[in-house]
Amino acid sequence: MATGIASDVEKLKEALGPLPEPAVQPAFIVVSGLPGSGKSHFSRRLADRLPCIVLESDVLRQRLFGTPTYSAEESARLFRAVHSLIEDLLAGGVSVILDATNVSERNREVLYHIAEKLKARLILVRVEAPVDVIKERLEARAVGLSPEDHSQADWQVYRKMKSSVDRMSRRHFAADTSRDITPVIDKILREVNR
Repeated sequence: MATGIASDVEKLKEALGPLPEPAVQPAFIVVSGLPGSGKSHFSRRLADRLPCIVLESDVLRQRLFGTPTYSAEESARLFRAVHSLIEDLLAGGVSVILDATNVSERNREVLYHIAEKLKARLILVRVEAPVDVIKERLEARAVGLSPEDHSQADWQVYRKMKSSVDRMSRRHFAADTSRDITPVIDKILREVNR
């Protein structure tokens, strides 16, 4: 691992806090969705019931860069470090939830490869909500009404990203976060424990 990446990974590890007990076959849960779809809420609810670490890309970006620019170079550096961190955690038996947009299949391919390489149980989740709900959430975010929300993506970012969403090519769970997400979480937990 290059020195720069190692340094970035260490910086991200410092933000994690205590790790859960290792599992024989850790789960790697990839939560994908557009800004405002409810990825972080879904990830936190799932983590309440599963011993794991949530890697929230917005929190990690702020940890690494302080005041992020969201440039392509910054994102590339962030995700090189995040992917390396995921490998470290899974290799140590720690289950991981990755909370990031992950809307392109090309980007998800990297995650599939990590899961296969480390023999982790890969679980994909597509999180969505009706457009009017997403717009309302992003407007609340813009005025600071969501204290647990670490993202800076707004309605313009949502509209720009919407056209770049690729269909998930692999079997996945779908969760509409405008509804009760408990049934989907229950199904995921059964899959993790299968």
